[in-house]
Amino acid sequence: MEVVSRLPWQAGVALGIVGYVGVRYALAWFLSTLGGPVGQTLGEQLGQGLSAAVAWLLLGMCWAAALISYMDGRRRTQLLETQTGLNSLSAIDWREFELLVGEAFRRQGYAVKETGLGGADGGVDLILRKDGAMTLVQCKQWRTKLVDVRVVREMYGLLGHHHADAVKIVAIGNYTDDARQFVHGKPIELIHGLTLLDMVRDAQRTLPPRYKLIQNPEPPRGLEPLCPECGRPMVQRANRKSGKTFWGCSGYPACRSTRVA
Repeated sequence: MEVVSRLPWQAGVALGIVGYVGVRYALAWFLSTLGGPVGQTLGEQLGQGLSAAVAWLLLGMCWAAALISYMDGRRRTQLLETQTGLNSLSAIDWREFELLVGEAFRRQGYAVKETGLGGADGGVDLILRKDGAMTLVQCKQWRTKLVDVRVVREMYGLLGHHHADAVKIVAIGNYTDDARQFVHGKPIELIHGLTLLDMVRDAQRTLPPRYKLIQNPEPPRGLEPLCPECGRPMVQRANRKSGKTFWGCSGYPACRSTRVA
């Protein structure tokens, strides 16, 4: 049931029907065709009710797993629908936060497994698979506390232990300078609050348009986007001619990278 409940609910319904037909009719017919007293006896026993009982049990288990899959899918969809910004991400509990992050990755084409190994204090919360590569994910529902380099080092150690290809750390808040420096040249991605909101917004676009999408938020202090060129925090500036705002690297003029606000 655990394996089937991780599949789409339609797959659980189909497996239940196939299993019922296979056990109820095909198995009894197959045993009766073996010939000899053993095959005839088994075929008669299965035809007298044993196969029916096993078939109904298999059907019930598969359909119960399909119901679990359906309810889990609705719960993840509702989590996506109700997110409006960093405040709503902080308001849900840590288990829901992991489900939400997993659903955002799932809608990017990843196969997602919730491991249950992390818990509220950290560890491997999700395992992503895509194009033959395995990625470990840790979720940090911290908004005011920066994720330090110790957390990043621990995940880097788990990279080799699990023979994974990459690591992603997802946080509502931001990361210390030491943490950002540590990941240079390593297969580790640090996802902070604004990037997470972009992921959730993209995932919301795959849902029926019956609610308002997350709009471009005004980032709280300490959640400024990071420069894609040098990794420094970006600052909000205004174009002197048009008056439109944009993000510019705080390292200007040494770094002239910009980003649309």
